[in-house]
Amino acid sequence: MVLTASTMLALGTQLPVAAMQTGLRPVTGGPLSATALEGRPVLVLFLCPHCPFVKHVEAELTRLQDDLGGRASLIGICSNSTISHPQDGPAGMVAQARARGWTFPYLQDPDQDVARAFQAACTPDPFLFDARHRLAYRGQLDGSRPGAGIACDGRDLRAALKALLEGRPVPEPQQPAIGCNIKWHGR
Repeated sequence: MVLTASTMLALGTQLPVAAMQTGLRPVTGGPLSATALEGRPVLVLFLCPHCPFVKHVEAELTRLQDDLGGRASLIGICSNSTISHPQDGPAGMVAQARARGWTFPYLQDPDQDVARAFQAACTPDPFLFDARHRLAYRGQLDGSRPGAGIACDGRDLRAALKALLEGRPVPEPQQPAIGCNIKWHGR
């Protein structure tokens, strides 16, 4: 495990819908539809089945999914190399989603082009886009970390979502997400 911080992609960056439509394979849920994303906030989460940082936040992601009740689109993406980490392939993703009751689409990024389009660096790495699909928040779910004795409550991401859904500015400063590095092909 290599501890890695998110790159903090520039706020206002446009959601790379085209890259997502061509570069992702559905594992749970159907193919990504641009029309289904129109006019609503989109939360993209770079995840994987094996990462201890993702395991630490899994229950909070389930609560978040349930609390949002469809007011924003949630999309999970696994970009890890299945050559070096076969447990992060479709079978592991399906098992993870089922175990946690995730109903949001969980998509595989086999060529890692989508991760590059987002400048994703770690798992988990959340990116929250407003209804016009401009980046409004990127950073940690909260200040908890595996083994630190602090429960995950998603307070930073939840505050950003609440502000966005209420039409208010997203709180600053935004702290980078911390997690395992994305497992790139050939690195």
